[in-house]
Amino acid sequence: MISKHIVTITVNAALDKTTEVDSLIPDKKLRCSDPKIDPGGGGINVSRAIKKLGGDSTAIYMAGGSTGSCLKELLEKEGVRQTIITTKAATRENIMVEDKATDNQYRFNLPGKPVTEEEYNRVISELDVLIPKPNFIVASGSLAPGMPDDFYAKVAMKAKEMGAKFILDTSGEALKAAAGIGVYLLKPNYIELCELTGRDRAELTDVKQLAREIIAKGFCEIAVVSLGAKGAMLVNKDTIYQMNAPEIPRRSTVGAGDSLVAGITYSLAMGKSLEESLKFGVACGSAATMNTGTELCKLEDVLRLLPLMP
Repeated sequence: MISKHIVTITVNAALDKTTEVDSLIPDKKLRCSDPKIDPGGGGINVSRAIKKLGGDSTAIYMAGGSTGSCLKELLEKEGVRQTIITTKAATRENIMVEDKATDNQYRFNLPGKPVTEEEYNRVISELDVLIPKPNFIVASGSLAPGMPDDFYAKVAMKAKEMGAKFILDTSGEALKAAAGIGVYLLKPNYIELCELTGRDRAELTDVKQLAREIIAKGFCEIAVVSLGAKGAMLVNKDTIYQMNAPEIPRRSTVGAGDSLVAGITYSLAMGKSLEESLKFGVACGSAATMNTGTELCKLEDVLRLLPLMP
């Protein structure tokens, strides 16, 4: 059981549907396998992964319609504690199709419907009534249509006011607006790191320098840069840790980033060091790639991978 309270925030939740076809051929009626349906959305996936790791958290998210009801039921079955802000608009769906002939995956992320100011402001107001108060607030995923770019910046300010450590995994203008507003940990990938530092592009060898740059600018206290199959790098004002991912067969990268964030957050909440938390997080992210579709990390796989890492 986690000794500190973790809260995740998802403002563009989804139902993730995964199916298979023998071969993806245009202009032909394709017979699909029975779809696997999972709860989706960055923060929701972080909460789900924490549960799989043996921890606990509270998932705050917006949902509506029959798809929102299905999302709620699926999370209940997984034992994830949830606080739901009901929206007039129905929750969106994402579709992933696996082509068995080529082993390629095709992801179709459908757009969400616009949400109202009252609805998204309730996400922040729910933080005030949580018992116990959160020690870590993790916001992950894209903003829903109709939301202002500075929404996560407002969450960051609320976290600072509450004395909680704010962890952010998003992209685009939402990431730029929140950087520097009391963010404890940012998890950009290589492309997002370039955007934050005003580069059109950079070499992977420049990651260390660019990460140091966003720390020096006060964008966050800690930067964890995900490097895909190469693992991840953690940088703060004092130290730099790089953790290579173990060499394993990879079946799907879906959910790897959320599993990485979940592993790091869970480990930090358990009082582990930054280096230990990075190692555990990379093991979680790698474990997620061993599964098909939208599955996340499994604890048994994480424990098997940890001894293989330096």
